Amino acid sequence: MRILSGIQPTGAPHLGNYFAMMRPVIELQEKGEAYIFIADYHTVTVTPDPKDFKSNSINLALDFLACGLDPEKAVFFRQSDIIQIPELAWILSCFTPMGLLERCHSYKDKVANGIVPNCGLFYYPVLMAADILMYKSNIVPVGRDQKQHVEVTRDIAQRFNNKYGDVFVLPEPQIKENVATVVGTDGRKMSKSYGNTIEIFNSNLKKTRKSFMKIVTDSKTPEEPKDPDNCSIFALYKLFASEKQIDNMAERYRAGGLMYGMAKQELFDIFCEYFAPMRKKREELVSDMGYVESVLRKGAEKASEVACQTMSDIRKKVGFWT
Repeated sequence: MRILSGIQPTGAPHLGNYFAMMRPVIELQEKGEAYIFIADYHTVTVTPDPKDFKSNSINLALDFLACGLDPEKAVFFRQSDIIQIPELAWILSCFTPMGLLERCHSYKDKVANGIVPNCGLFYYPVLMAADILMYKSNIVPVGRDQKQHVEVTRDIAQRFNNKYGDVFVLPEPQIKENVATVVGTDGRKMSKSYGNTIEIFNSNLKKTRKSFMKIVTDSKTPEEPKDPDNCSIFALYKLFASEKQIDNMAERYRAGGLMYGMAKQELFDIFCEYFAPMRKKREELVSDMGYVESVLRKGAEKASEVACQTMSDIRKKVGFWT
């Protein structure tokens, strides 16, 4: 079973990114033949600053390797290192009805929220289809908002197969239903757009601690009993703690006498303990960037082997001179 997942390089990862995206993706390497890529072509739709774009891509590679991605178990690469991707995307675009793209919710939602549309943003599902179909992926783990794009991929693949035979595997979306929704410091979903995030690898732990201390709570006094199920501190604590630790903290909430400041400090402490090995690993990787680049290069070589074979088959089917 081949599994494919792509991650856009959009800046420093926070707790929401880690628990909702990074950790589930890393777990894929134990479940099948995993292809995990840095989706830098997709990021160009927002025309990022070149310096930030480059550093975000390499930092994302550092973050994933530090968090446990094993290049011996997963094929890890940059999308832009696979030169066949744009070629396949162009061929697939010729099998894609305009109406199919016009119905995509993600594009319409972005435009409705004030994002200035460009051709790349409109064309995004075709590029995503090229990513998926290039590696004949069986399973594509996605959030519910991306399910339609996998369905678009299936539609395009069927149109191509109807003309040229069973070339492409029809991928199945795997909806991440049980992925944790991580609460931010203001009580809403943690998101960079809300400015309520807690970074996992900020080198300044004092600054990170201040983020924890900003978590919004109610106005109950230390003496009053508190409801752990309606507290952002407790919601975040559960992401790190053992069942015994969670039960103990819940009892202290309900008994009264627990200051929110103390609960925040305990949350910060368990956060530091959880990420300490990953932080150490990341520091080691930063001092050996040659290794990081070699991981991406070797991953690109493996991914390119598959891409070359796929495109050789497709070019013959379409009738290009090969």
